[in-house]
Amino acid sequence: MAQNQSNSMKCVEISEPGEPSVLKIASRPIPQVTTNTVLVKVLAAGINYPDVLQRKGLYNPPPGASDLPGLEVAGEIAEVGEGVTAFKVGDMVCALAPGGGYAEYCLIPEEQCLPSPKGLSPVEAAALPETFFTVWFNLFVLGNLHKGQSLLIHGGTSGIGTTAIQIAKNLGVKVFTTAGTDKKCNACRSLGADVAINYRSQDFVQIIADETSGKGVDVVLDMVGGDYMQKNIDSLAQQGRLISLWFLGGSKAEVDFKPVLIKNLTLTGSTLRPQPISVKKKIASDLQERIWPLLENKNIKPVVYKVFPMREADKAHTLMESSQHIGKIVLSMSE
Repeated sequence: MAQNQSNSMKCVEISEPGEPSVLKIASRPIPQVTTNTVLVKVLAAGINYPDVLQRKGLYNPPPGASDLPGLEVAGEIAEVGEGVTAFKVGDMVCALAPGGGYAEYCLIPEEQCLPSPKGLSPVEAAALPETFFTVWFNLFVLGNLHKGQSLLIHGGTSGIGTTAIQIAKNLGVKVFTTAGTDKKCNACRSLGADVAINYRSQDFVQIIADETSGKGVDVVLDMVGGDYMQKNIDSLAQQGRLISLWFLGGSKAEVDFKPVLIKNLTLTGSTLRPQPISVKKKIASDLQERIWPLLENKNIKPVVYKVFPMREADKAHTLMESSQHIGKIVLSMSE
C-alpha cells in the first residue's frame, strides 16, 4: 500500500470503560480489505453520542465490527476488495462505518459509502453520514413523513437536530423544534425551523396546540424519553408517529396510553448500527438521489461546531457531553 509502508496506523482506543480520559492514542495494523469492502484513508471522523455510550461500556459493537469507536468518516479510498464496483482507489468518499472511524484507516462495506458531495471539505463530509442516514431512515422510511406534514424535533441543535431541520424543511415539512437556550432557538430558526421553543421557559405541548389549532404534529422525533413520552403523545395529531432515537431522560415513564387508541398513533424507534447492509444500501441510494443535490447546491449544509485533532478525542467527548455545541463535532486526522 503506497499510502503507508509501515502497515500500521494510529488510532484512538478505549483503554477501559469510563470518562473521556480513557480514550488513548494507540498503534494497530491497518485493516485488510475483504470481499465488497473498501479501505478508506480517513481524513476526518464525526463524533456521535453512540461513541460516548461505547466509551462508557453501554453500547457494545455488533459482532464482527471493530472495537474502536467512530461511526462516520470521510477520506480517500486507499484499496478496494474483490467485488467492489462503485468505487476505485483515489475516490473521495464519506461513509457510515460499522466502527473503527477514530483511526487513520477504516474498513467499510462498499454499500455504506457515498461520494463526498462536491464542494465540501473532508471535515464537512465527515459530519454527514451518521446523522443523515439516521434522519432519513427514521423520518422518511419508518415515519413516512412527507410534504405538507408537520414535525417536532427535540434537541434541535444536536447533530441529529440540525440535520433533521434542514432536510425536513427542504422537503416541504413544517418544522417545530425544542432547544435549551434562546441562542440555540435562534440557531434552529436560522436553519429553517418554523417554530423554535425554549423548553426551559416554554411549554412545547401548549405551543404546538396553539400553533396547529389543536391538531398536533404528524411526527415527533425524540431523543429524551422519560417524562417527554406523555408530552410527545399529547402533541401528536391523528395517525401521528412518535419515533424514539434514545432516552436521555430515562427509558421508563408512567404513560396514559389512551390517546394512542383514540388518535390511532404509532410508537416506534430504531438504532441504525444493527440494520442489515441491504437497508443501509437503500438509505445511501435515497440520500444520493434526494439529498446530495441539496448539499451540492448549498440548500442544506453540514453544521460543524468544532474540529479537534485525533489526539484530543477526549476533549471532543467532553464537549459532546456538555451539550454546549450547535451541530457536529469532528476529529481531523491531518492535524
